[in-house]
Amino acid sequence: MSEPEVTEVTGVARLGTIVSIWAHPDDETYLCGGIMAAAVEAGLRVVCVCATEGEHGTDDPSAWPPERLARVRRWEAAAAMAILGVTEHRWLGYPDGGLAGLDPDGPVRALSEILTEVRPDTILTFGEDGMTFHPDHRTVSAWVTRAWQEAGRPGRVLHACVTEEHLREWGETYERWGVFMTQERPRGVPAAELAVRLRLEGAALDRKIAALAAMHTQTARAMALLGERDYRWNNAEESFVAADFSRR
Repeated sequence: MSEPEVTEVTGVARLGTIVSIWAHPDDETYLCGGIMAAAVEAGLRVVCVCATEGEHGTDDPSAWPPERLARVRRWEAAAAMAILGVTEHRWLGYPDGGLAGLDPDGPVRALSEILTEVRPDTILTFGEDGMTFHPDHRTVSAWVTRAWQEAGRPGRVLHACVTEEHLREWGETYERWGVFMTQERPRGVPAAELAVRLRLEGAALDRKIAALAAMHTQTARAMALLGERDYRWNNAEESFVAADFSRR
């Protein structure tokens, strides 16, 4: 592929019915909030699935015990989905930080049932590296692969990725923030290998940033550190590659 299939908001309609599958509330808004909003505007069905409530997503568990944070993150996700226009948001209810330790048969069956019901044209999820090498992210990627196969391989699977240009610009910032969960690092993907490279601007970017701002417990610190201009720029691109199952 010499050029990504989707490069503008108006091209998102080519993706058809979308099922978007992630580990924690905010994963979906960061990685494909613009795509989901554009798809809804184009009249497409979008189903967003979240494996956990993100109840351990804090550096201050005394102020944010799991029950409280889970409740607030559900509210935040509801607000974000309303901004993006996504009306089908499903929770699987698995333990945040504990996905790798679960028997995968149950989660795979649950996801397979969703894929069988919806019959998507496109599935958006993590690649094998989970973007940040978070074990929950990587586990969801593996679950989706199995579920897609068990559901009869409906549609195509696209994996979230970062471009070479994005890593050159933001890699040092991510290192300072400790974004990556292991000593491994993602491979920056050349533009020619992308299936989707959506660059958001204007109202489309405003909507995504508003949705991210609704997830205050997860995004407020980054917004404050980067400032409005750089935070917008950092989140203005959404990139996906077609899944390569030949190595699995």
